[in-house]
Amino acid sequence: MIPFNIPLRVEKEINYIQQVLNNKKISGDGEFTKRCHEWLERNFQAKKALLTTSCTHALEMAALLLDIQEGDEVIMPSYTFVSTANAFVLRGAKIVFVDVRPDTMNIDETKIEAAITERTKVILPVHYAGVSCEMDMIMELAERYNLFVVEDAAQGVMSKYKGKALGTIGHLGAYSFHETKNYSCGEGGALLINDDRFIERSEIIREKGTNRSRFLRGQVDKYSWVDVGSSYLPSELNAAMLLAQLEQAEKVNEQRKLLWETYYRLLKLLDLELQDVPEHCEANGHLFYMKTADLQERTTLIDYLSRHEVYAAFHYVPLHTSEAGKKFSVFSGEDQYTTMESERLLRLPMYYSLSIKEVEMICELIHRFYEGVRS
Repeated sequence: MIPFNIPLRVEKEINYIQQVLNNKKISGDGEFTKRCHEWLERNFQAKKALLTTSCTHALEMAALLLDIQEGDEVIMPSYTFVSTANAFVLRGAKIVFVDVRPDTMNIDETKIEAAITERTKVILPVHYAGVSCEMDMIMELAERYNLFVVEDAAQGVMSKYKGKALGTIGHLGAYSFHETKNYSCGEGGALLINDDRFIERSEIIREKGTNRSRFLRGQVDKYSWVDVGSSYLPSELNAAMLLAQLEQAEKVNEQRKLLWETYYRLLKLLDLELQDVPEHCEANGHLFYMKTADLQERTTLIDYLSRHEVYAAFHYVPLHTSEAGKKFSVFSGEDQYTTMESERLLRLPMYYSLSIKEVEMICELIHRFYEGVRS
């Protein structure tokens, strides 16, 4: 049996977790949390990194930092996870969906400007599959119209756009360390703050609206409630597990890219539509997808692989077609690709411990499937 996903495990997780238990401090913002912050800031050149309990909470913090109000508009793709929209809907925002590009499944940067109104406050690109959106054009639009950019880089840890780490290009960026991601502490995330205006307040919001961080640094003699906020701190146990994996990030990244390249090389022989990575983007092998002719063929192929104990999956149902999507959002322009392409997209097993031999076997099954379809 080849499952769809197996969470990453490296050598030091148990050792680091045991150190936390020995130190008798398991709540947040201890030694391992600080070391994770330092690792993210140093390796990605982020001005400030803060671990959170999830990527969802990192996005909720972003909405608070940007002071999203009732009626503000946030532009994003409909082909994304519900948290991307929900974090801003919770603050009263109206979501404005824009079509995706069929080559990367990322927001179509050429359709964003037409969606901007006097109520627009944020552009929220989602770096699908760890492949960057066209950030130069998005940042230029944001500057021209005085908008903020929040990068949903949940899948983009270790990916780059023109040499810059995803999550560090917009004003704010959000990572996920969920068990399905390249690096995981079970549940977790991080907020990257790339604009000096938001650094101090981000600490306050994350600390339940208090200035506790300033108190711990000796900048004030006592701490108190000074702003809105919530409890967004993960435990030291989560941070210890995550640090062990971040320290192996280069090794993990190279292996995942090798698996991705093997899929691509073997399936390209079938002349299928495969995931595209533009030359100026460096992807992290987060997932590998192919596109079938239509929804029926995808369903048949998933069933075929399942019968051979290989578990493949599709991905998001576009948010604008959902019950909540119809209530809280509008779609700007034509849905030319979002729905059609989402019904064709098929994700194949991808995880660090997957072997090259297993990838070859999966590809052989897909070759056999299409020999039957095309004969």
